[in-house]
Amino acid sequence: MLKKEEIKAYLARIGINDIQPPTQSYLFELHRAHVKNIPWETVDIFAGRPVSIDVRESVQLMINRRSGYCFHLNGAFSALLRSLGYQVSWHRGGVQPVGEEPRIDSFHLGLTVSMDNEQENESWIVDVGLGDMPYEPLPLHAGAYEQGPFTYKVKESGVVKNGWRLEQDLPAPFIGVDFAPEAVLNMKEFEQKHDHYSRSAESPWMNLFLIQHRHASGSNELRGCIWSKREKTGVEKVEIRNKSQWFEVLGDIFGEHLVNYSSQERDDLWKKVLRNHEEWKKSTTRWYD
Repeated sequence: MLKKEEIKAYLARIGINDIQPPTQSYLFELHRAHVKNIPWETVDIFAGRPVSIDVRESVQLMINRRSGYCFHLNGAFSALLRSLGYQVSWHRGGVQPVGEEPRIDSFHLGLTVSMDNEQENESWIVDVGLGDMPYEPLPLHAGAYEQGPFTYKVKESGVVKNGWRLEQDLPAPFIGVDFAPEAVLNMKEFEQKHDHYSRSAESPWMNLFLIQHRHASGSNELRGCIWSKREKTGVEKVEIRNKSQWFEVLGDIFGEHLVNYSSQERDDLWKKVLRNHEEWKKSTTRWYD
């Protein structure tokens, strides 16, 4: 459990002033605030300075105005929710990229929250660690749910008995995520996966700068030097090759100010981003599609 000072600091980080009872409406407020104010990102992995997925360290990461990816985000958020009185379970998940088969391989940490009291009896899919999905919790039963320009589908998993599957309408970086029903009790299940993501030469994040976040009417993504803005009307892509403009977008749009990076480390990060972008452009002719 978090100390009261940590709870207040975490809530302040996501723009919430008051500690409230653990109701469904407060859960939705917390989820929206988290995905709006704290992005999903590969920044530290890309920069060669990965951080631990220990839950207490992840909480401090959020409080100190930094971020991470699913293990950090959902790990920290689950600690906040439990400290606020919610019943939270961790689940093994697996993200299905476009063109590949569904899987549950523990490369994603998923959450469910059970509301079981006299006023409410419902289980919710809670996930602040999937970048551009979802904006609010989703009911843990089959159906299609619209949130801004996105439609999410919850269905039975075809990978494991009694599991569930979350799908997002295309275009998207992945087709869906499958989850196992049994609860996971500690982070040991995910440590080896994090080590692969953060240190292996085969990791998709080692040479990809990627930061994403949701808001009420859409999402933003900065992939290298390409800023993608998705709204109901479609996706707009902007190439940013100016250093000051790139850092301005990173800070003003995504809230990532790299507070623990020195001036030299920020310069090195930008040089790597630009170098990788130029190499990528040589290999493609239609980056704007």
